[in-house]
Amino acid sequence: MYQSLFPSEDYDSAYDIDFYAYYNKGYRGILFDVDNTLVEHGQPVTIRAIELFARLREAGFKTCIISNNKEYRVKPLADALESYYVYKAGKPAARGYIEGMEHMGTSGSTTLFVGDQIFTDILGANRAGIHSILVKPVAKHEEIQIVLKRKLEYFILKKYNKEKLKKAKA
Repeated sequence: MYQSLFPSEDYDSAYDIDFYAYYNKGYRGILFDVDNTLVEHGQPVTIRAIELFARLREAGFKTCIISNNKEYRVKPLADALESYYVYKAGKPAARGYIEGMEHMGTSGSTTLFVGDQIFTDILGANRAGIHSILVKPVAKHEEIQIVLKRKLEYFILKKYNKEKLKKAKA
């Protein structure tokens, strides 16, 4: 019942992921959520994010920012990161993910998604047939509607971690 909400994997941070290992497995494109995945909500791009995206390009990855935000928020970030972008993506619908893959010239089997929210990011990536990676939010302070979603996510994550532990023991 909850499987569509479970990520393929999870990490503490987008900056902790060994993207080179994924490249060696055949992945060539990465879709990223931006707010609270790469930078704090509403904040400008950071040097850390710019350096990450430079390393990803050097490795041979295509990247795309996918966000439910408006273009005036997403475009400056994507420009600074030298990345494709999709704004008003309609997450958790698959449409924005598919558009991002079209920009990058990748498919569901060669694309990763990295995001911090289960009910939008992970659900949408799973609907689009993409390997989904859940990361912890960059910042603790969030808008009230996200705080409420986080309380619901807690129960989903509890079930996910229980299943992950069961698989690790098998």
